[in-house]
Amino acid sequence: MASSTTLFNFKPLHHQRIITKSKPPFSSPRFLSSSINHHSSPTRVCFPLLTSHSIHNRKFHVRAQKEYSAGSNSESVASDETYQEEFSWSSVILPFVFPALGGLLFGYDIGATSGATISLQSPELSGIAWSNLSSVQLGLVVSGSLYGALLGSLLAFAIADFIGRKRQLIGAALLYLLGSAITATAPELGVLLAGRLIYGLGIGLAMHGAPLYIAETCPSQIRGTLVSLKELFIVLGILLGYFVGSFQITTVGGWRFMYGFSAPLAVLMGLGMWTLPASPRWLLLKAVQGKGSFQDLKEKAIVSLSKLRGRPPGDKESEKQIEESIVSLKSAYEDQESEANFLEVFQGPNLKAFIIGGGLVLFQQITGQPSVLYYAGPILQSAGFSAAADAAKVSVVIGLFKLVMTSVAVLKVDDLGRRPLLIGGVSGIALSLVLLSAYYKFLGGLPIVAVAALLLYVGCYQISFGPISWLMVSEIFPLRTRGRGISMAVLTNFAANAVVTFAFSPLKEYLGADNLFLLFAAIALVSLVFIVTSVPETKGLSLEDIESKILK
Repeated sequence: MASSTTLFNFKPLHHQRIITKSKPPFSSPRFLSSSINHHSSPTRVCFPLLTSHSIHNRKFHVRAQKEYSAGSNSESVASDETYQEEFSWSSVILPFVFPALGGLLFGYDIGATSGATISLQSPELSGIAWSNLSSVQLGLVVSGSLYGALLGSLLAFAIADFIGRKRQLIGAALLYLLGSAITATAPELGVLLAGRLIYGLGIGLAMHGAPLYIAETCPSQIRGTLVSLKELFIVLGILLGYFVGSFQITTVGGWRFMYGFSAPLAVLMGLGMWTLPASPRWLLLKAVQGKGSFQDLKEKAIVSLSKLRGRPPGDKESEKQIEESIVSLKSAYEDQESEANFLEVFQGPNLKAFIIGGGLVLFQQITGQPSVLYYAGPILQSAGFSAAADAAKVSVVIGLFKLVMTSVAVLKVDDLGRRPLLIGGVSGIALSLVLLSAYYKFLGGLPIVAVAALLLYVGCYQISFGPISWLMVSEIFPLRTRGRGISMAVLTNFAANAVVTFAFSPLKEYLGADNLFLLFAAIALVSLVFIVTSVPETKGLSLEDIESKILK
């Protein structure tokens, strides 16, 4: 695919002056180290805190950088050409927030379920006659949304490219609302499980559609920040679930409120997505593939891009960008069939993208992420923390720490890049797992080691696998197969989550906690080798340039 001007060509903001040469603003750009073109305001604050002038009128003039690496080799491409584009910062907020609510509702389900299962099993507080749940029934309640998410991932594979990112997220909001309402009002266990499954369908669609929509509509220089910020919304959702659960845990029938609380959030998400434009990239793909009137789809893409950038409808700048992108897409897909097939996801550049994205989300789970936190309570209790006596408070403490560390990743991902955070974070994960193994083997008298190892694991996960895996998945797939490729990655993630969750107990019994953590440490080292040798740097690159330069 020939290098070309893209819809959203930007790079992280820094405090330097831009030096530009006189070039047509929509010629094919080369990418350089970039910075913000400062205005006359004396206040200069690094993104995301921007304080000079009215937020609605602030405009940014940015240059894009092209830097990528594959394995241990890295290459930089630079020239003297500079591309500038104006956009309103206020226009970026809503196209991020409403899709990100899909992640928040996913996290909320995790947090709320921890309190809801306690409430459900209490004969005094459940408010139901069928509170005497077996371990299998309780397991189905907890994992019901996970099975739904697996089905939702398969559903996304089939319909995502057909209905588009916007309608997919509206559908996810409707499933969230329906699942929440059914679960909260369930008169019996069967209905409760059906509600959990439907809610999970919404999770599968949202976890596919949210990073896809955000990545395709936001400026390139803050793409890493915004997609990573979606992970922060998941952690916020977990915390919200913990807090709601802690307030309702002593209320009769409190589990109904815990699950029902997500309904108004789902309504907000659905209404918000209704007001947003469709992804311009998706509209152009449909145009190039002949899935509708070319001129109509082109005009819709121009209007969509204008709205996303806070410009007047159909402005000349957006029109020129769309024209350049059409030339690029036609050049890329002129010799290919109009629609990607199932096998194409596993061929050529698409296979390379799937190995990178699928590998990251696979290692994200099989390095023990669902399992290590199971030991949070006992570890903190062994260290003598008074809060550890209360499971809800322990969860909130861990959740707050996850929130802080995820914030670090959000602030640094477009500055440091993806690879440094992954390499540093996964190295810390491996070290923390070795320390946990050592604690259970021969350092039992030093609980501070276990506490430090636990916090190190949580912190390193939240600056690496947590946000960066989903960011890379949203970036790495070519536009032609992006919808189906991401759905396969999401399916891989939830399937691996299910395997690790259900294999944890027998592995713990067979190997012991010390050897189980050692096994996870060995897998973490393998994942580190995979990252160093196979995962490229995508910082500052547009989605089209990732496709044309890294995947070729």
